[in-house]
Amino acid sequence: MKRIGFLSFGHYQAVPGSLVRTAQDALLQTIELAVAAEELGVDGAYVRVHHFARQLASPFPLLAAIGARTSRIEIGTGVIDMRYENPLYMAEEAAAADLISGERLQLGLSRGSPETALRGYETFGYVPGDGSSDADDARSRTTIFRAAIAGAGVAQADPRMGPAGLLPIEPRSPGLSERIWWGSGTRNTAKWTAEQGMNLMSSTLLTEDTGVPFDELQAEQIAIYRKAWADAGHQWTPRVSVSRSILPIVSDADRHYFGLRAQADGKDQVGHLDGGLARFGRSYIGEPDVIAAELAQDAAVQAADTVLITVPNQLGVDYNAHLLESLVRHVAPAAGWRDGAAVASG
Repeated sequence: MKRIGFLSFGHYQAVPGSLVRTAQDALLQTIELAVAAEELGVDGAYVRVHHFARQLASPFPLLAAIGARTSRIEIGTGVIDMRYENPLYMAEEAAAADLISGERLQLGLSRGSPETALRGYETFGYVPGDGSSDADDARSRTTIFRAAIAGAGVAQADPRMGPAGLLPIEPRSPGLSERIWWGSGTRNTAKWTAEQGMNLMSSTLLTEDTGVPFDELQAEQIAIYRKAWADAGHQWTPRVSVSRSILPIVSDADRHYFGLRAQADGKDQVGHLDGGLARFGRSYIGEPDVIAAELAQDAAVQAADTVLITVPNQLGVDYNAHLLESLVRHVAPAAGWRDGAAVASG
């Protein structure tokens, strides 16, 4: 059974039509949507992290709150920009959120994406050293973070306070190490992710273009990742997620919001990003059976074990709960991701 999660960017802005006008709205509504998603049988509630923007920025208080309000659904990020993080403080925060949730945290990390601030991570006090890029710095911080959550000693003990030696961070959540993901935008980064022993998270954007359709390029990325994982000899089975924009039209409200986009968003887009070509995946908009048939032909969706559905969060909790229910009840069974009889009886 393929896992289904939602991914919210947590946009908020006081503009006409938005039901998420403030940061408080974005935070509280994300919690409520996670509660509703769990009741509907959705498997995961994930949030995007952006700095210097009217979007969700500080994930751990939010994830802990979701964890305290729910009991089953996975909670996670897609993704945290490691250029901005103190890895040891983050290790404490992540372990605490994981323990509060009953060890349901799925933590997506990455080097980050283009942002509104010019080298915003330097404003946070994190300046790459001589000869080191911001990507190098993000990977170095990730290495420190992963060692810390795994229980490595990171600080010398004061012999006046107890035995000498290295002290680990506290608290610790022992199973968290196998629930760390890396957001990969290229085939080379996917290979590196496997070598490092992290799960793979791939979105609706790849920062390379070879001329083949997005889903085929992403499927190639997944295949490279899985081969590299096998070659590395890791002793556990990793997970792979892809993100998609999927908007089934089953009501007049759906048709009002997205009917026109159904005619315009049916193909990939290629553009320039960070000085190179990038390929953006298509949106799936239309009747549920049509979408299900199209998803059955999406090579990357078929290869992944988890699909994260990006939600239009500014339309509010009720509408997004309706959207998720349409996915679970109509699209997922038709696509073979769920047993239709089980969904109907639930």
